[in-house]
Amino acid sequence: MQAHAGDVLRFTGRTVGTPEHHATVVKVLGRNGEPPYQVRYDDGHETEIFPGLGCVLESRPARDARPVPPGRDER
Repeated sequence: MQAHAGDVLRFTGRTVGTPEHHATVVKVLGRNGEPPYQVRYDDGHETEIFPGLGCVLESRPARDARPVPPGRDER
């Protein structure tokens, strides 16, 4: 798993009735986007984690990435 600041980790419930929860990557502490990650949960709690089974990475597009209109060659 390779994450960047701003990506979202989605943790699926492993037992019936356990709700899914999310955490936003605040800082990548490993090399080349690898764990551990400093994350912030929806309730504001922050912690350092190594994601395991049941965790899905949802990458967010870079802020400076913008679409180039058709027919325009941006250089």
